[in-house]
Amino acid sequence: MKIGVLLPTFRDVTSDALAAARLAADAGLDGVFAYDHLWPMGRPDRPSFAPFPVLARVALENPSLIVGPLVARIGLVSPAALIEQFRTLAAVAPTRVVAPLGTGDKLSEAENIAYGVPPATPAVRREDLRRVAESLIEEMDVWIGAGAAATNEIAREVGATLNVWNKPAEVVAELGEAGPVNWAGNATDDLHTQLDTLSAAGATWAVFSPTVDVVHLGAWRERPATSK
Repeated sequence: MKIGVLLPTFRDVTSDALAAARLAADAGLDGVFAYDHLWPMGRPDRPSFAPFPVLARVALENPSLIVGPLVARIGLVSPAALIEQFRTLAAVAPTRVVAPLGTGDKLSEAENIAYGVPPATPAVRREDLRRVAESLIEEMDVWIGAGAAATNEIAREVGATLNVWNKPAEVVAELGEAGPVNWAGNATDDLHTQLDTLSAAGATWAVFSPTVDVVHLGAWRERPATSK
């Protein structure tokens, strides 16, 4: 199982995200990711950096890291523009970009409306999701945020990996019966046991929110075999 962390991009400056990426690389993590929000969820008074420019800088400075947004939200830009954003990032970091995609939901709807891009219907968003996924699947790994059955079906049809947010390991195992599944979310107090459980459930990645202890996360692989 690969391990990664979301960068702290809800900041006034990028220095925190860049430092977190260096720490992740030094700790032996596989990748770093960035939120795709116009402001932190429910906090329009706070800033949020766009993911692709930050990830491009991170990729240049840390050649060992895989990078990607988590997740790039359908509807903030056109499908064609989103495809080119991923391809541009891949030009900066060949073979080190993943394309996590999501259709958005009610929790993020206010961001779209505030910027004059009200979300389309779920059916249209899923159609655009399929278009982006099919365009990128031969070039990089594509992840699709798990949700409605129709969305999950698209992931399986195009050969993408489902990504669940903060779900129990049992959900990972259940969804994994039909294809690959990643997990993303918050760390528990017993991080290494959490990782063991997710790995046993078949998660291909475990990506943690920025508050995780990155050094402790990286140490998961360094434990003696008898403690795993």
